[in-house]
Amino acid sequence: MEGIEIKKRPRLKKPYLIVAWPGMGEVAFKGASYLVERLKAEEFAEIPPEEFFYLTGSSIHNGILELPQLPQSKFYFWKNPGKDFRRRDLIIFLSNAQPDLAHAEVYSKKILQVAKAFKVELVISFASMPQAIEHTQEPAVWYTATTKELKDELKKYNFSLLAEGQISGMNGLFLGMAKRAGLKGLCLLGEIPLYTIQIENPKASQVVLEALAKILNIQIDCAGLVDQAHVMEGEIKKLLDYLKLGSQAGQAPSPINEEEIERMKKTLSQLTKLPVSMKDKIEKLFEQAKTDITKANELKAELDKWNVYKEYEDRFLDLFRKPKDQGH
Repeated sequence: MEGIEIKKRPRLKKPYLIVAWPGMGEVAFKGASYLVERLKAEEFAEIPPEEFFYLTGSSIHNGILELPQLPQSKFYFWKNPGKDFRRRDLIIFLSNAQPDLAHAEVYSKKILQVAKAFKVELVISFASMPQAIEHTQEPAVWYTATTKELKDELKKYNFSLLAEGQISGMNGLFLGMAKRAGLKGLCLLGEIPLYTIQIENPKASQVVLEALAKILNIQIDCAGLVDQAHVMEGEIKKLLDYLKLGSQAGQAPSPINEEEIERMKKTLSQLTKLPVSMKDKIEKLFEQAKTDITKANELKAELDKWNVYKEYEDRFLDLFRKPKDQGH
């Protein structure tokens, strides 16, 4: 396949293709990332980034400036262990950035190459649905499809139909590209509050994955997303209470102390990068690597996969440093 780095050629049974990129509330990217983790999906191919992404600045970590890595666009596969003759395997395409939309058509054709090579018939994408709801409410799931037959088939799940509008960015655009290439497609959209569109929304990702599980008749353990949603709700509530307090008093609220601000920022920042379950796995790998350095390879692979190596770099390098009191 031209322009695709193939690492493995799995044999798959009637696979569906799931695609996801970052977007509002990180509903799509978080949902697909979590799905890869929970299903233990295996990477098998990648689109080299140089043709579709370019550097726009340098990153700074602990006061040191350097060029960042280009975004990754990877394919994963999962073999459905079910006995049902209708079972489908999955291909999950996940990118941690959206390409320049001027190159979206060529980029989409790369993905469609893989889809056609594995005889994919249906493409599924995720997206967010900003609504006038509270962050404590249970978000609804909306849907749209590329054919009337598929739209009618999805009615039985009692999701809300998105009859008019648009889905911006690659999460919506790719479905149009897939339809033009002769593939059926559907998009599942999770509701997010209008006032939180720039904050990751694990609850919306959760309901989207639960909807996917119903459609595919598979089991997806969403406990990790539930935990993240509870923590995120608590942090948002603190910020809203702070703002409401000032509004009710008719004046600007008294400042939150620096320690509280930093704690909230750190909590929100951590939740936007790693599922709780993955954070736990990384911590376990660090502990294991202290006594078994061969675990460092697995640890480095996970840090790279989730694009968080820079945050753990000092701890990772410490695994290879000799204690100061050790003789030369």
